Amino acid sequence: MKLESSTLIGNLVDEYPFLLEFLPKISPVFERLKDPEMRQQMGEIATLEMVSQMGGIGIDDLIGALNAEIERVTGKKEGGNDLGPDGGKEEKLQQLKSIIMDLHSGSNVEDVKQRFLDLATEVDPSEIARMEQELIDEGLPQEEIKKLCDVHVLVFKDSLDKKEELGVPPGHPVQTFMKENEVLEGLLVALSGIIKDIESGKSGFPERKGDLERMLKSISKLELHYLRKENQLFPLLEKHNISGPTQVMWALHDDIRGMLKEANIRLEAGDFGPFMEHVESMSRTMMDMIYKEEKVLFPMSLDNLSEDEWKRGRRGEEEIGYAWIKPDEGYDVGALHSEQGISGSKGKLRLDEGYLTLEQLNCMLKTLPIDISFVDADNKVAYYSATDERIFPRSPAVIGREVKNCHPPKSVHVVERILSEFKAGNKDVAEFWIQLNGKFIHIRYFAVRSAEGKFLGTLEVSQDATQIRKLEGNRRLLDWGD
Repeated sequence: MKLESSTLIGNLVDEYPFLLEFLPKISPVFERLKDPEMRQQMGEIATLEMVSQMGGIGIDDLIGALNAEIERVTGKKEGGNDLGPDGGKEEKLQQLKSIIMDLHSGSNVEDVKQRFLDLATEVDPSEIARMEQELIDEGLPQEEIKKLCDVHVLVFKDSLDKKEELGVPPGHPVQTFMKENEVLEGLLVALSGIIKDIESGKSGFPERKGDLERMLKSISKLELHYLRKENQLFPLLEKHNISGPTQVMWALHDDIRGMLKEANIRLEAGDFGPFMEHVESMSRTMMDMIYKEEKVLFPMSLDNLSEDEWKRGRRGEEEIGYAWIKPDEGYDVGALHSEQGISGSKGKLRLDEGYLTLEQLNCMLKTLPIDISFVDADNKVAYYSATDERIFPRSPAVIGREVKNCHPPKSVHVVERILSEFKAGNKDVAEFWIQLNGKFIHIRYFAVRSAEGKFLGTLEVSQDATQIRKLEGNRRLLDWGD
């Protein structure tokens, strides 16, 4: 039976009853088909086109998934599509998803790997990412994808290993990431060498403890590598609707962060056995991450991101920093196409980083839990944030008023001195705190200057810090008291 949009679901499940168990894996809506009465009613009128709409799935995706499952169980190809590199991409994707879902259900890794090898000789990193994205979109929790991530790579490893080395120019973000990976690999080898010396008796644990502490401290600079991925690379991929795989990888970053923290705790405890076992596991996890980056993440990113996006990403890297190295010279980020091409920027104010409408900016300033006033370079009040709960009274009549006239005579000389020192460039901050009506009020003045150093005015920030001063310990979980 060739599957088409007009194929009746009743005829299909009559010929392939095992599809009744498979269909709910695609969408929970299809659980209804297990009810004989419902199946009888639907079977004679519901086409695959109608079924795809019920499940919220594209008709091509549905047919591809069904064809893949039929071939897996029976060995028969109903769709007639070639799974080679030149065709059948959608069906290939559905078969990849079927493989991973079987892993999720507990199938043997080697059996599944052989199915993959029988179906296709190659898989692109972008196909792995798209597969994970679709599985998440279809309801498979990110946590489950994370658990299976190592298995995904194991199944597809032979294919990924055949890929050519990434050719990127010096200074390109991907080249910098890979140079950092080289350093990390060297540090992990050195750490392993120290552990082997201790195991063999060449040196003792107490006398090498300082070396181990220094090694872990150096390895911990990996944090900058991960922060650049999370805050520079991942946002660019999300603009291409690649968010599931990046969130999975972010969760793996957090696992590694936790492992580093635990390694330091075990080292401090001074028990070599548990420390060694933990570090070996941590090193394997870090090396696995390097493989996932260089065989999946970076190739997929190069396939999807434009040159302008890479340049924009490179420009922002300096804000976060680098692990162990500095980028090579040679990657030109000088010329970028018009920023107006950025989604959502039209009709908004262009700020140093991002875009806001006037309404957004005004409401944002009013929402901040602080009072803000701005005095321009001519010492006149130009703005105040009209928050609901103000610390000091303000009214629209203050706009355009000489700031010295906004203060009682006894404090005018202090205001004038602050403004004078700010204008002269001698000072940048003035700070006060007072007790007012049972509250602790923190007041700060800041000199506002342009990028060239020109004095633009003075920002006054007042905050009720009463409750902040009472805080102790940590609150890491959401607590709204409900």
